[in-house]
Order: sequence, then structure tokens, then C-alpha cells
Amino acid sequence: MKIDLSGRVVLITGSSRGIGRAAALLFAEHGADLALNYRENTQAAESLLVELKKYPVRARIYRADVADEHAVGRMIEHIVTDFGRLDVLVNNAGIWKEAAIVTMTSPELDEMIDVNLKSIFYCCRAAVPHLAQRGGSIINIASTAGQRGEAFHSHYAATKGAIISLTKSLAPELVGDKIRVNCVAPGWVNTDMSAEELALPDAQRHLRLIPLGRPASPDEIAGAIVFLASDWATFITGEILNVNGGAVLCG
Repeated sequence: MKIDLSGRVVLITGSSRGIGRAAALLFAEHGADLALNYRENTQAAESLLVELKKYPVRARIYRADVADEHAVGRMIEHIVTDFGRLDVLVNNAGIWKEAAIVTMTSPELDEMIDVNLKSIFYCCRAAVPHLAQRGGSIINIASTAGQRGEAFHSHYAATKGAIISLTKSLAPELVGDKIRVNCVAPGWVNTDMSAEELALPDAQRHLRLIPLGRPASPDEIAGAIVFLASDWATFITGEILNVNGGAVLCG
């Protein structure tokens, strides 16, 4: 069975770079129309639109801070007006910042929770009525940090652990609306967010924890996202799909 997403509309948050950008390109390769959210980098978002022109799909960019519930509501209404439907929500937007617990400020904590966690609640809440009209799929992006923790990034790890719990909660809650809810939990990925850390002289300490011996490419994470959104995964909901090279072995 071929993955064919023709006619489906996919919203990807944080789509202008990294995993979100790779997912957008792979969805387009399989025929999906794309609503592409970004927060700040208009140039990167517009360059993605140019790159997508090689595919016979519709694509539009939407600037919105997904940590703002009102901005999220307006964005999703615009998307439904522009495309006429919404079939897949990929909650990809997120930040990763270091902060020791004894020096972490309340604004640092609030920012992490707002961007990484509250944004997913806002996007799901606004999208579910539209997804429920035909049935649909939600894919949340978590992290190995949410499964094993991460020293000096406890606020980040806590939000990613919460995303996993949110996924397992929404899956049975939304099954009556024919909405599947799943999660992809990447380990280290070669993106601009992790580039500085992976370029440090002692970066091997991270790679030694990965049995496959390297970080993932964004395309390898995108493959898992597209799979979960496709008809190949119609009997999968509430699942945490680990894409970490064997670094965290849990089901």
C-alpha cells in the first residue's frame, strides 16, 4: 500500500526549520496540502514555500505564536477558511534551553511551559472540532528527555514528559471523534537547535549513549511523523514512537 495523503490538509507548527521543515517536505512528497506555522523567521518560511513548489500541492504560511491561545485560534480559523478542512495536526514547535534548578528563573520556567506544553493544549483545543468532522490525526513531538530526564534541562524534560502523558490521555478521549493521537519521541537530531551542543569537543559523550553511534537526521524523524499520519497507522493511537537510535529502550 502506497502512502497517499492527497487531499488532506496538514498543519505543522514550527515548520520553518529542522524537523518541522523536513516533515513539510515529506508530507508534500506524499501529496498533502500544507498549512505551515512559524513564529519569527519569515525568510525561512518563505524559502520553504519556494522549495515546496516542486510538488503539486497547496501550501501557505501562517505567522503565529503558538504560546498565545488567541493567536492559535485565529490561525486555525484562517487555515480552515483557506483550505476548507483540517486533517492532521503536527505539534512540533518547541524550544530547548539550559537552566540549573538553583538558578532557573520564573520567566525561564514560564517560557518553557508556554512554548513547549501550553501551545499543544491550545492547538489541540482549537483543531479538534475541525479534525472531528472527518476523523483525523494529531502527532505530538516529545523527546527522550521526557522519558529519562535531562540534567540542567529539567524544565524542558518536564514539558516533554507532560506531552507523553497528554498523548496517552487524548488518545482514548478523542477516539469517539475518530481522531488518532500519537507521539514521536526523538533523541539527538542534527538540527540548528542542537548544532551548538553537538559541535562541542565533548559531544562524543552524547553519541556514546546512542547504539547506532550518531544523531538522527531531520528526515528520519519526519518519516515517523508521516507514517503515523498515514493510512498505514490507522490502528495506532496513544503510541509513543521512539526514534532515538536505541538510546532509550522503552515502550
